[in-house]
Amino acid sequence: MAVKIRLRRMGAKKNPFYRIVVADSRSPRDGRFIEEIGYYDPTKEPSVIKVDEDKAKKWLSNGAQPTETVKKILKTSGII
Repeated sequence: MAVKIRLRRMGAKKNPFYRIVVADSRSPRDGRFIEEIGYYDPTKEPSVIKVDEDKAKKWLSNGAQPTETVKKILKTSGII
């Protein structure tokens, strides 16, 4: 089972915010996930990023692969 750390889109039409989740790579974008580790709100100025550092590091050490966007978010938060 390939595990990915990726964004799950939430919010209203034209007003998105995202939850950072750990999910099986075969599940749909907004479908089933294993664990929620944070959120990202690009609509605020500046963007709001909140990530549970312990959970993120645990999943990265267990082999979960972050997507490109999540990798940038984790670098911004200082986790990677």
